Amino acid sequence: VDITCLFLSQRWATLRIERGAKEKNHLLYKPYSNAIIAKEPTSLEEEIKEIRRSGSNRDLDSAPEFEMSDIFYFARRGVESIMDDEVTKRFSAEELESWNLLTRSNYNFHYISLRLTVLWGLGLLIRYGFLLPLRVTLAFTGVGLLVFLTSLVGLLPNGRMKNFLSEKVHLMCYRICVRALTAIITYHDSENKPKNGGICVANHTSPIDVIILASDGCYAMVGQIHGGLMGVIQRSMVKACPHIWFERSEVKDRHLVAKRLSDHVEDKSKLPILIFPEGTCINNTSVMMFKKGSFEIGATVYPVAIKYDPRFGDAFWNSSKFGMVNYLLRMMSSWAIVCSVWYLPPMSREEGEDAVQFANRVKAAIARQGGLVDLLWDGGLKRGKVKDTFKEEQQKLYSKMLVGTQEDRSRS
Repeated sequence: VDITCLFLSQRWATLRIERGAKEKNHLLYKPYSNAIIAKEPTSLEEEIKEIRRSGSNRDLDSAPEFEMSDIFYFARRGVESIMDDEVTKRFSAEELESWNLLTRSNYNFHYISLRLTVLWGLGLLIRYGFLLPLRVTLAFTGVGLLVFLTSLVGLLPNGRMKNFLSEKVHLMCYRICVRALTAIITYHDSENKPKNGGICVANHTSPIDVIILASDGCYAMVGQIHGGLMGVIQRSMVKACPHIWFERSEVKDRHLVAKRLSDHVEDKSKLPILIFPEGTCINNTSVMMFKKGSFEIGATVYPVAIKYDPRFGDAFWNSSKFGMVNYLLRMMSSWAIVCSVWYLPPMSREEGEDAVQFANRVKAAIARQGGLVDLLWDGGLKRGKVKDTFKEEQQKLYSKMLVGTQEDRSRS
């Protein structure tokens, strides 16, 4: 009921902004959820042939050769990428079509009417004066209990009682942390929940993905050892449960990482491993390339799709813009974190399928279930440059169209 009332208030505020802008002849910023440019899924060869056909009467079936008009294809593609590329916009928060009474989520916010301003001010008072202090208190309580209780459980000898208590402690503490975010989570198809000895893979939007999943089941976490408060939490957690933490020098050793993961999944008494193969946070509109490492082990993979509703609070962490503390405060000062989690049927590598193909198949299943765009691009482009191999691939496609393949030349 509360969410419904909030949604209706947001809708009214949006309509009021649109009406006020129309009265003052202001042009509103309209977000494009899909794309600015409609792109047809055609190949390089088909598009260049179409350009040649429209500008020349020459027989297209004759011997292929370079034409000046071919430049138009590459120029158009370049301009399209500058205006609306499908990669970099995945690394910034999605702009909403309706205003959710948070100034940071709408570029059109300005004074429209007294009623609208009063409504926004009332929301500000509720979020920062009541919800934020309560949520911060719950967060400190959850983290404090996690450190204290896991340290106590770690003193017990290994056995069924220790595993039982560890599971209950982790679930209780994560659920307190979920309450600190006012997270409203809907879990679907729980019969497909990850089982011991498997690997759970999910799309990655935010650090709170871990809390969202761990509040419904226990997992073995994988990550780099940190210092400070995070290091204290990691050391206490590993006392109660066999999580997999790596030293900074070990992270780049792929063989060592694979060996540690493989040893873990071979022990069917250990919890399933939770991994986010994208390796970086994406804004929950798409799924980007999965790193193949976790798919080379040969264990059963349990795909999970996570979809957030940004109307009540944007869960995406733009790490290049906000630090962790700033991000968490933004989450706790939002209305709520609303999301759906789908547990997909377990998947295994098929005969003749390599790790990359398996990873792409799992990624496609997650994207399909979560209503996300399935992209082949590497999320590492968030901070790195485009590899030369991508440029060379386009050059090879064009040269293949001009001179043909080795087999074509041998036939001629």
